Amino acid sequence: MNQTAENIKELNERINRESAFIDLVNNEMSKVIVGQKQLTEGLLIGLLSNGHVLLEGVPGLAKTLAIKTLSQIIKSKFNRIQFTPDLLPADLLGTMIYSQKSEEFMVKKGPVFANFILADEINRSPAKVQSALLEAMQEHQVTIGEETYKLDDPFLVLATQNPIEQEGTYPLPEAQVDRFMLKIIVNYPKKEEEKLIIRQNITGEFPKPDQILTSDDIIKARELVKEVYIDERIENYIVDIVAATRNPELYGLEKFKELISYGGSPRAGISLAKATKAYAFIKRRGYAFPEDVKSICHAVLRHRIGLTYEAEAQNITTEEIISEILNTIPVP
Repeated sequence: MNQTAENIKELNERINRESAFIDLVNNEMSKVIVGQKQLTEGLLIGLLSNGHVLLEGVPGLAKTLAIKTLSQIIKSKFNRIQFTPDLLPADLLGTMIYSQKSEEFMVKKGPVFANFILADEINRSPAKVQSALLEAMQEHQVTIGEETYKLDDPFLVLATQNPIEQEGTYPLPEAQVDRFMLKIIVNYPKKEEEKLIIRQNITGEFPKPDQILTSDDIIKARELVKEVYIDERIENYIVDIVAATRNPELYGLEKFKELISYGGSPRAGISLAKATKAYAFIKRRGYAFPEDVKSICHAVLRHRIGLTYEAEAQNITTEEIISEILNTIPVP
């Protein structure tokens, strides 16, 4: 992509102007969600780059409230699906039912037919239910019987999982995890934030967000995000980061060779580039910096690196590996 300095300046001015709604969205989100800036940012990046988000955190950290609030800000349909061990794929996607009146089978669409899907505690259902979401997440379509139905646009899956409870849970298959663009770790609020949360809940005064966007606004913004300029040196930087998760020894990181069982797939590089563009857009810029890659790298790669038993025995985490890779690969 050859861009002159003049073109980039013009693009930057246009995106700075067109991305003004980001501040409005942040203001509306902050009315309801106290703190959790990283969570809000991750949701926006997923929304603007057409990617799904996996949230990991203990109960009570406003994961459900965050996506519900985002769906209220944007005029769109929101469905919450509680994943349980007895859930069936048809409970998600829909099924064929027989109508006695018309004497023929009719399609009853499931809750996946919405703009925002909250897959609550996704790891509480077995693999056959988790994998029922694969086609919807990747192709944005659902097959029921012999017919295939397109899902509405925008379509965003936000899945939550509890990292503490392991009993009665089913680990997500690698193919399922890889389809999530980002994995956001949701942490406890700060003391001042928690005090405000308690105060709001005691008084029962819960602010409501205003509806400020439509689905068409999001689709238009996505087209603008695609135009954000990424220099070839930053593209090479992204490729090197992902390659270092597969062959760390080629980047002077021999110590990780026996600790990584598998690295990021090509989808990791695609997701990192898309998320970098969306991050630059959120920061009201028409071009990406290497720092944008660094800022979003952990969220894109933390669930795409497999660890060996040796790594687990040494208490090495994917977070440490990604940090070491970022500290080792030269910044363009």
